[in-house]
Amino acid sequence: MNRFSECRPRLFGGSRDEEVESRFPLAHADGNAQKRLLLGYPINFNSPPEAFFRWREQLQNKGIGRFAWNNGGNPYQPAPVSYNSHAYERELIERFGKIYRFPAGQLWGFLSNSGTDSNMQGMYMGRTLLKGRTGRLPKCYFTREAHYSIQILTDQLGLESVFVDTLPDAGLDPQDLARKMAANRNDPVLVVATVGTTFKGGIDRIEKIQEVVQGQPAYVHVDAALFGGYLPHTLFAPAVHYTGGEACRPRYDSLAVSCHKFFGFHSPAGLFISSKATFDEFNRLFSRVHSPEYIGHVPGTIACSRDAVKPAEFYYYSSPEDLARQAGEVKVMLGNTQYLLKALQTHFPQLLPRRVNEASNIVFFKQPAPWIVNKYSLATMKLAGVDFAHVVVMPHVTQSVIDEFLSDLEEGSHG
Repeated sequence: MNRFSECRPRLFGGSRDEEVESRFPLAHADGNAQKRLLLGYPINFNSPPEAFFRWREQLQNKGIGRFAWNNGGNPYQPAPVSYNSHAYERELIERFGKIYRFPAGQLWGFLSNSGTDSNMQGMYMGRTLLKGRTGRLPKCYFTREAHYSIQILTDQLGLESVFVDTLPDAGLDPQDLARKMAANRNDPVLVVATVGTTFKGGIDRIEKIQEVVQGQPAYVHVDAALFGGYLPHTLFAPAVHYTGGEACRPRYDSLAVSCHKFFGFHSPAGLFISSKATFDEFNRLFSRVHSPEYIGHVPGTIACSRDAVKPAEFYYYSSPEDLARQAGEVKVMLGNTQYLLKALQTHFPQLLPRRVNEASNIVFFKQPAPWIVNKYSLATMKLAGVDFAHVVVMPHVTQSVIDEFLSDLEEGSHG
C-alpha cells in the first residue's frame, strides 16, 4: 500500500447491500408505510404496472440506459449521433398532442427534465417571440397561486413580474388582468396561466384570458403540471385542450405537464408541447443566438444534451393499455377526493375544509396538530393570516388511508 492509498474514498463501507441499506433506509418496510401515508404533495407512489418494467427491460436489451445515449437537439431534425430515442420522443409528443387536441402533424415538443424545465421553455419562447415582434421585452402576468418556479423563471429571464388577483376559486381574475395590462399598455403580455394551482387547485379561465389579451401582442403559456396528467380522462378535459370552442381556435401557445406527478413516472420529467407554427417562428429568432453548425441544425431546446432514457421509458405511458389504466385511476382518485371532503365537512367543519372545483384532487383546511402534519407530510401555508394545510389525493391514497387520517384528526382535536 502506498502513502496515498489511505486518502482514497471508499466506494463501499462494507458489502454493497449494506452500503445501499445504510443510504436508503426508506426503501424497506418502514419506507413503504411512510409513502402510503404521504398526503401533502402531488407524488403518485403507486408502483408502475409490471408491463412497464417489461418495457424497460426491452429497452435495456437494446442498450438504452446501458451507455451514453443522448437526445441532443431538436427531435424532429436529423441528429449527428445515432444513439438517441428521438423516434420514441416524437411519437410520444404526437400521442399526447392528440390527447390535448393539437392538430395532427402540426405540433412540436419534447420531453424535458422536469415540469419547471417545460415552463422555462414556454416562457423563453414567449419572451423571444414577443420581443421579436415588438422590439420590447414583455411583462409576465401570473397569480400568487401559481407555482413558485414561475417567480424564479421570471427573474431568470430578466422579466418584470405583474401579479394578478384571483377569484374566490383561486383562478386568475380576468378583470384584474385587464386593469394590470392597462397600467402597462406599452408592453407586450406574457401570461402564465395555471390549470391546477399548487396549494388550492384553482384553474385559470383561458378563454377569459384570451378575451382580455385579444388585440395585444401576447403569448399564453399554460402550466398544467398536475391536472394536465389526469384531466384528459374526465369531463373537464377541455380545460387543457389546445383547440376549443365552435371555431376550434387555439386556446394557448404552449403547454407544460409533469410526468412524475399524476403519472407516477419514477423520475422527474415534463412534457412540453406547442404548435409547429409557433415553434418555427421562435426558432428563426433563436437562430440569431445559436449557431447551428456544430450539430447541423438550430435545436430549439434550451438544453443542449437531453436525457434519451426518459422519453423511451415514458413512451409506455402513452400506450392505449396504460391510458386505460390511467382513466381508471382518475375515477377512483376523484371519488376519494370527494369522500375526504364530505367527511371533513361533516365531522370537522371547524377546519373550514374546501375544494375549489370538482376537477381538483386537492382539499385544504385549517392546519391540524403538528404530529399529524409530520405523519402525513402535509404541505402548509398561511392564508389571510391563518395556517392551512392541504391533502393532495393521489392514486396511491386509498379510502383506508383517508379513514386513518380522519381518525388522527379526531384524536388530534382532543389533544
